[in-house]
Amino acid sequence: MSVGTSSGAPLGGYRIGVTAARKVEEQITLLERRGAKVDWAPALSSDPNQVDDAQLRAATMRVLAEPIDIFVATTGIGMKAWFEAARTWGLHDELVSAIGASEVLARGPKSVGALRRNGLRELWAPDSECFEDVLVHLRGRDLAGLRIVVQEHGQSLSMVAHALQRQGARVDVVTVYRVASAEDPEPMFSMVELIAERELDAVTFTSAPAVASLMEAAGVTGRRDEVVAAFQADVVATCVGPVTAAAFELWGVPTIMPERSRLAAMIKLLETELPSRREGLSTEVAGHVLLLHSDRVLLDGVEVRLSPAPLAVLQALLVNPGHVVARRELLATLPSGTAGSEHAVEMAVARLRAALGTKVVQTVVKRGYRLAVAS
Repeated sequence: MSVGTSSGAPLGGYRIGVTAARKVEEQITLLERRGAKVDWAPALSSDPNQVDDAQLRAATMRVLAEPIDIFVATTGIGMKAWFEAARTWGLHDELVSAIGASEVLARGPKSVGALRRNGLRELWAPDSECFEDVLVHLRGRDLAGLRIVVQEHGQSLSMVAHALQRQGARVDVVTVYRVASAEDPEPMFSMVELIAERELDAVTFTSAPAVASLMEAAGVTGRRDEVVAAFQADVVATCVGPVTAAAFELWGVPTIMPERSRLAAMIKLLETELPSRREGLSTEVAGHVLLLHSDRVLLDGVEVRLSPAPLAVLQALLVNPGHVVARRELLATLPSGTAGSEHAVEMAVARLRAALGTKVVQTVVKRGYRLAVAS
């Protein structure tokens, strides 16, 4: 799903992966209108929030069996589905009354909205929208003997329950829905390959389960370490908000996100973030402007095609432009399968000079090579 680029398009020349299953047409349209080439691989089912009616009703009856001391709402869609289901069973008013008699905590504005539409008011909600901050809010309190009901948000909160139980609380976790992975995993496997090979400039994520699904696919294909390394270096993990971004913390992946958790704001952020990163790799070398973006090399605005070995040498020299890099260090950067001798480095440098000009790379006798940048 891509369109041609135009010189005035803010995302022209960029290739962006999209993992959303819902509102995906809107997101792809926003990206393509800005000139991006889009690769789409849904991480989740098109109907991901699957409710087990019998299981939820049984859980609701357990909740209503005794008073609630603290109630924690975690998602707007989860609370909405629960209230709607309770209405069909004739238990809506009873559920609202039971929750209303407790200390109500809400993870973020969407869960706050769902509560208020049913006549409930939260007593506290974190500004961050992060569930971890809800736990911090409760951590310093004496919870001994208190009954806490937590509405689960599609992924297991069993670790949260254990943490609260260690503080002495009795915890009931209510699973309103489970998030289902995409019916066909092949597009996600292809997305993993594109990320691992650093063919994408950025990948967008609109939910924490989508992050988990991609990482699971990366693990199944044996490329998780490569995916993490790509996100840490060349591919920008772009999240719609802090809850989604938090899912990457486990893997040590840096993320960007807009100040407001909105789709349009996320796309707007990419418009400024990606070009700024490209410009950051622009270097003046031997009277020319050299620009490296992923595996694309531009010399004075003209793209230059490099094979893997000279590209690896250029990337190593650009880490600290003007500083000498020893032959043995350059040898270690060459692609697997390259002859393991310093002669291979000399050949790669020769090809690099042939492509960019003989004055771009300088030889420092008995030490190695450096880029000819102004001192």
